[in-house]
Amino acid sequence: MSVSDLAQNAKAWPFEQARLLKKRLDKLGRKSGPVVFETGYGPSGLPHMGTFGEVVRTTMVLRAFDALTGGAYEPELICVSDDMDGMRKVPDNLPQQDMLNQHLQEPLTVVPDPFGTHESFGAHMNARLRGFLDGFGFTYTFQSATELYKSGAYDAMLKRAAERYDDIMAVMLPTLGAERQATYSPFLPISPKTGRVLYVPMKSVDAQAGTITFDDEDGSETTLPVTGGHVKLQWKPDFGMRWAALGVDFEMFGKDHQTNAPIYSRICKILGAEPPTQFVYELFLDQKGEKISKSKGNGLSVEDWLKYAPPTSLAYYNFVKPKTAKRLYFDVIPKAVDEYLQHLAAYHGQEPAQQLENPAWHIHDGNPPTDTSPISFALMLNLASAASAHNAEVMWGFIGRYVDGATPQSHPLIDQLAGFAVQYFQDFVKPTKSFRAPTDMERAAMEDLLVRLKAMGPDERDAAKIQDEVFSAGKTQDFENLRDWFQALYEVLLGQSQGPRFGSFVAIYGVTETIALIEQGLAGELANT
Repeated sequence: MSVSDLAQNAKAWPFEQARLLKKRLDKLGRKSGPVVFETGYGPSGLPHMGTFGEVVRTTMVLRAFDALTGGAYEPELICVSDDMDGMRKVPDNLPQQDMLNQHLQEPLTVVPDPFGTHESFGAHMNARLRGFLDGFGFTYTFQSATELYKSGAYDAMLKRAAERYDDIMAVMLPTLGAERQATYSPFLPISPKTGRVLYVPMKSVDAQAGTITFDDEDGSETTLPVTGGHVKLQWKPDFGMRWAALGVDFEMFGKDHQTNAPIYSRICKILGAEPPTQFVYELFLDQKGEKISKSKGNGLSVEDWLKYAPPTSLAYYNFVKPKTAKRLYFDVIPKAVDEYLQHLAAYHGQEPAQQLENPAWHIHDGNPPTDTSPISFALMLNLASAASAHNAEVMWGFIGRYVDGATPQSHPLIDQLAGFAVQYFQDFVKPTKSFRAPTDMERAAMEDLLVRLKAMGPDERDAAKIQDEVFSAGKTQDFENLRDWFQALYEVLLGQSQGPRFGSFVAIYGVTETIALIEQGLAGELANT
């Protein structure tokens, strides 16, 4: 069967969304041509993980759709930055707070750049967005809301919004409190005198002329055309207008937009367009379980993750259970790396139908590499811990013996993981290491393990065989639960409470080196470090 045929029944969530999109296009009678996937970006603060997550997940749906339809359409991803929004408040994590506070309510593409590298704050943030998206190799078209408003790309829909002003107000007013209803307008004029985005009531809307009339900040009555960048829309009407103006077919957004999604859709329909297929994902949480915020700068950034793990592991973390809220902090990285590696290792041995369910298919655009790692990231971390590694070269002293003929050049993924493991160990594991002395029962088991390891010989590399001996040594003592025995090994020898299979650790660290480590632990030399 072809990939297109298999995709008809694939259960992976990107294929589920692709089928919903195809159903929408069939309903509209569209059998070919462009299909627009959109992501939106609010550049009021530094780009964060949620921004990346939205783009990588949308890309996964786009690829699934292309596979499902056998290339019959021309899918395109556009990334729209809402950079014409007024700066409502100054994020705490930005420099030059006093300067920025002098430019409140000005469009972000007018506010000066506090970093001094671009012509405006909005331009700086847009460059940050494009920079890390480009770093991941995404194929997308960047769109600036400022340019869309000023270039005339939105003019037709803005005129239609003026014509259907009462219909839009009928949608919006019931969603507002009484006080806000009295002053609300979907149109936000840009003051010709102060340059600020104004939240003022309309005195009149001339649909035929395509103009609005309002009182400027100094009280003077002012009339502006709704076109040409003189006016922008409030964010909810803007969402629906953008869908209509750009012909958006698919968009996903966070759960915080879910209650407003029907409003976006109704605005889109009022403007004469069919709303896109929509997918709602759960939000990332920081280490305290709070929503990640651009203004707070809490949680984990893309740059933070990439300091300790490959980008593919970050894509994997975004793929898994998008409708489940997940913590996004440093301690989730090792598990995400190892789960990604497991899926990658399994991929090429799977049947085609299984491959479409494998996250590796979606992470690698249907063509995962064959290069993988026989060493887990968790094991790398334990190796770094036991060797007190300060660079990847120290790690290769052990890796080269464990993987026959392996070098950093022949196994770049292993080399990459070794470097990440050293960095993660230095920053997070080493500062928290806490050795302890063994109990009498643990000491007896470790002494028995020493005898067993010495009998195996220094060149033993069979992790399963070593694990059997470790298991047997634990069984010689009356541990209530053998898990306590393995935990004791890590706490006494590595200063941490958990790790991968101890047999695998011994196989890579070396039997001779492990014997020395156990002898140090029994002598109390590790507990005193």
